[in-house]
Amino acid sequence: MQNGGEKAVFFFADAHLDAHSKEKEEEKRRKLFPFLKMVKDEGSHLYIVGDLFDFWFEYRGGYPRRDPEVLDALQEVTDSGVETTLLGGNHDWWAGESFTNLTGVKVAKTDLVVHHFGKKIFITHGDGLAKKDWGYRLLRRIFRNPVNIFLYGLIPPVIGIPLAKAVSGKSREYTDNRDLSYLKDYEEFAEKMIESGYDAVVIAHTHRPILKEIGKGVYLNCGNWMYSFSYGKLDENGFSLKFIGDRD
Repeated sequence: MQNGGEKAVFFFADAHLDAHSKEKEEEKRRKLFPFLKMVKDEGSHLYIVGDLFDFWFEYRGGYPRRDPEVLDALQEVTDSGVETTLLGGNHDWWAGESFTNLTGVKVAKTDLVVHHFGKKIFITHGDGLAKKDWGYRLLRRIFRNPVNIFLYGLIPPVIGIPLAKAVSGKSREYTDNRDLSYLKDYEEFAEKMIESGYDAVVIAHTHRPILKEIGKGVYLNCGNWMYSFSYGKLDENGFSLKFIGDRD
């Protein structure tokens, strides 16, 4: 518990579970479980800012239970009283009732505005924010159209899931390897939101960890849980960007 009695708020994103080799997936989980225990012990809120899974889709019969250890660990966090929210990313936007039933985690389909430690915070996954991503923004509307979601749900999972994971892999590869000049669009977006009255803007998606003061506010990018293993923390001392292995 913090000195003033109020517990910390945590942010992390882009684990893309089930996307990599067996060794990399084991590393993700090996570092995730102690982090979640820390959140359970020290936190009041946890925001998963999208793409926890490399792909998550809920069929009418639910979603085949996978990663039971991860889902159970999240359930332990929520059972402890930590209010936990998954903000759907471009890989797991389709999480819903089944995910909540398995974990106790709330699912948000839209950007969030929250208040902690006297700060007004805007949280978004961030896909489609780059100015050149006009094609993706159109594709996102197609993928999130209720009719198209229904039609995809008719495809047997044995076919639909491998197809979706192939597309997902291409998207993740594009994000990891694109020209980094697009990152300025994210900073400009954060600056605009801060000028409009927010004290902080939290974004993910780019996989690049960033903590920067902009005017009277703060821009935090959570980074990723694949290579940097980074996360954001807010307490009475303000925002900090941390990496697994850091000590306060």
